[in-house]
Amino acid sequence: MNIFRLGGDMLHVVSIFLLLLKIQTSHSCAGLSLKTQILYMVVFSTRYLDLFFTKPWHSALTFYNTIMKILFLSSSAYTIYLMQKRYKHTYDKVHDTFRIQYLIAAAAVLALIFHLRLTVFEILWAFSVFLESVAILPQLFLLQETGEVENITSHYIFCLGGYRTLYIFNWVWRYFTEHRRNQWLAWGCGTVQTLIYADFFYYYILSRKQGKKLRLPP
Repeated sequence: MNIFRLGGDMLHVVSIFLLLLKIQTSHSCAGLSLKTQILYMVVFSTRYLDLFFTKPWHSALTFYNTIMKILFLSSSAYTIYLMQKRYKHTYDKVHDTFRIQYLIAAAAVLALIFHLRLTVFEILWAFSVFLESVAILPQLFLLQETGEVENITSHYIFCLGGYRTLYIFNWVWRYFTEHRRNQWLAWGCGTVQTLIYADFFYYYILSRKQGKKLRLPP
């Protein structure tokens, strides 16, 4: 554990809090992509299969990881429930049209080709890494289609992007301190994911400086 990993995890937790806060306080999921939330659920479900085999009390780090995994899985499931059931009448199905089946198929093919070890768990882990790197695309696509972005929604996406950015520094730190030099797959996908957020970061910071609501160009 290092400060970059901890900071990234905390930003991830904050992003979840902001997402649920937006839905619960406004009683609406307008401006949010259900397809992105489904992709994140697929990512966490395929990455955290070790929950069935890990003893959480083995060490403090193992316990921390277990809590984080359960939080990410449960919050994703709850968000999907809110969007599909409780507030489905506010869901913008018209603009949430990104074809996520292509992202899932591409991630599956890449995982079969590029993986660290030829085992089911490693291939599923690689699949989750590839898919997570593009999971935010339906959300960004939706915001570009609709134009103006609610403040709390923009904060949610900014925290998600910040979490991935800090994880790059985490990998660099581990490269030099733990000699973890076989993480090329995570490095590559994490860099791609951060670059996807770069355009959003630019307009987010610009809107903060101008004191205006965030608007993404079409």
